[in-house]
Amino acid sequence: MTPHEHEFEQCVNAYKGTIYTVCYMFSNDSDEVADLFQETLINLWKGFTGFEGRSDMKTWIYRVALNTCITADRREKRRHKRIGRQPEGLDADFNLFEDTDRDTQQIDLLHRRISLLRPFDRAIVLLWLENLPYDEIGKIVGLSAKAISVRLFRIRRQLRDMSNE
Repeated sequence: MTPHEHEFEQCVNAYKGTIYTVCYMFSNDSDEVADLFQETLINLWKGFTGFEGRSDMKTWIYRVALNTCITADRREKRRHKRIGRQPEGLDADFNLFEDTDRDTQQIDLLHRRISLLRPFDRAIVLLWLENLPYDEIGKIVGLSAKAISVRLFRIRRQLRDMSNE
């Protein structure tokens, strides 16, 4: 293993939870999350030698992961639009893994609502849920801290309005 490969492996090990969290925010299907994770790793590898350290490594990884997931999300929507329908899944009358715990149900509800947001807004929510400060979120997505504040206010209102529908 070359020093470059070893450094990349250390980076992936340090931030694999971050990468997985981003991928999970864009899909709740385990196969699709795994595909997004792999695609993100490929994009990170392609850009690893070009990373100049002008930003924090975690900021760069968030940016690559978010861009990868947003691009994949758009590509999937275009594909479904071309074929004129959404893919049909298996319809089961039961769920062996159903969790009826109230907290779990609330988390699932929030995840479903967040998944209805536009990809860019989902990215902002994800970063906010990761407890990143507004200025760091802004660096990752290319907005000012004030713009992030305004955007989050609007997103919260949108999520709250979903409960009234």
